[in-house]
Amino acid sequence: MKVVVVGAGYAGAFAANRVAKRVKGAEVTVVNERPEFVERIRLHQQVAGTAVAATPLASMLRAGIEVRVGSVEKIGDGLVTLADGESIGFDHLFLAVGSTVRPLPGTVPVGTWEGAEQARAALAALPAGSTVTVIGGGATGIETATEVAEARPDLRVRLVGAAVADCLSGRARQRALAALHRLGVDVVDDGVEEVAAQDGGFGGLLRLRSGREIGSDLTLWAIVAGVPPLAERSGLQVDAGGRVVVDEFLRSVSDPRIFAIGDCAGVPGARFGCQTAAPQAGAAVEALARLAEGRAPEPYALHYVARCVSLGGKDAVAQFTQRDDTLRDRHIKGRTAVLFKKIVYVGTKYGTRKAVGA
Repeated sequence: MKVVVVGAGYAGAFAANRVAKRVKGAEVTVVNERPEFVERIRLHQQVAGTAVAATPLASMLRAGIEVRVGSVEKIGDGLVTLADGESIGFDHLFLAVGSTVRPLPGTVPVGTWEGAEQARAALAALPAGSTVTVIGGGATGIETATEVAEARPDLRVRLVGAAVADCLSGRARQRALAALHRLGVDVVDDGVEEVAAQDGGFGGLLRLRSGREIGSDLTLWAIVAGVPPLAERSGLQVDAGGRVVVDEFLRSVSDPRIFAIGDCAGVPGARFGCQTAAPQAGAAVEALARLAEGRAPEPYALHYVARCVSLGGKDAVAQFTQRDDTLRDRHIKGRTAVLFKKIVYVGTKYGTRKAVGA
């Protein structure tokens, strides 16, 4: 059986390792745009220069898995067509291209490896007293703003977003807002209409929805939204957000040979994140293994545990959730939450490499 995995983030790398481990006789090929495995949940640390978020992909995959570095142009009729014109045949395919960013011109997107590296270099070059503006009031924006503020106290850091920290609720949200205040981050409850960059760079004038204008020496885009267009370009049925419409076993309704997992899978109620990736990858591979063994597959079911947000390197908050991701009142904070987040970092990477825990 020839199995191709497109994308080698948390979902893709996990799926590749799990197939090699679980499906007897499978020949596994991974196609990824870069030769590194990127820990997206640590990109805010990459931006601030407090950690490295990339690991050689070869070290994350089991022996015998073939790696092809390149971009995919189209998937269809049992073939993966690469941008260079070459093609790879498959019996089954796991589409795991993740999510993407759609930044305003004049900003640096911190939700991608290339953007995080560009932001790190630009940040390191900023002189004391400069203003860094982070756009996005969700977890990515909060983590980026607090990490930069803690690493570079000589800079003025501003966070712009409507309903900042609304990914949390109650006392957990208040904890996040208090941490932003403690670190000197200026929170602007507003949206951004336009960024008028100066001299083609990433600093300039920001025009807010309220009509207010503010200046910035470096503007970072911290909103992750949407998915790459590969599925739609390939003719697979997608939902309004461009995610692959799947059945209860995570198979494309257009082509049952294709499983969609992670951020690009159109599972109702699922949110972007590594907490979605590994369980979906594990469930999809188990479905394939059971089919290969002549047994009926089991439906995938959402199961969330918590939402955890870093507040610099010395603070964090984690709010627990119901299985369907509904927020509960219970949360942890401070050193306990920092330890919890470190366990997430280490455990997610270890689980991806070993294909366990899902």
